[in-house]
Amino acid sequence: MRKFLAKSPTVDTLLVFAVVFLAQRLLALLAPPAVDVFALAPPLDVRPWTVVTSVYAHSDLSHLLANSVALAFVGLPLERTTTPFRFHLFFISTGATAGVVQVATKSLVAEPVPVLGASGAVFAMLGYVLTGNRIASGLLARLDLGPGAQLASFAGLAAVVTVATGSPGVALVAHFTGFLVGLVAGRLGVLDVSRGTRRRRENTTYK
Repeated sequence: MRKFLAKSPTVDTLLVFAVVFLAQRLLALLAPPAVDVFALAPPLDVRPWTVVTSVYAHSDLSHLLANSVALAFVGLPLERTTTPFRFHLFFISTGATAGVVQVATKSLVAEPVPVLGASGAVFAMLGYVLTGNRIASGLLARLDLGPGAQLASFAGLAAVVTVATGSPGVALVAHFTGFLVGLVAGRLGVLDVSRGTRRRRENTTYK
């Protein structure tokens, strides 16, 4: 068990959550900033590091605990199908994408507020788990939907889940974006190491 936890990218990510949260609290005590230096807020070129740090930062303890539990729920089974590098890259890229889309969308209709939290990345992982398994692959193959129809159905599912899990103050656009990206990525199997192995074997001639 100890050996597994030492190699778990999910556990590594949870530890980063804790370290960033402690840094947030410490900075708030020493010199309370007008805006959390870890938060993603426009203009992005002023504090470009927040594209990444905002994925690991949280507004309060309840926010941290909620995202940590959700990450453990989807991250532990997902990490068994991929490598730690792919896991972390997927987490950062989907979380950052969800945050940037949230800020950009809000900037078009109203004054955007700073974005914090890993929920966009967690929703992406949830979406990946839903479509990146054999049962879902078999079902979609039987339905024989084209790429456009699949994308439309994924977008509809993402919209339903986003509305169903929404609440005041929640970054709904980030949740929708993360979940949709995760559904598509799961369908493509971007984290599944075994798929690449199977392709190499199929394209190899032995003598």
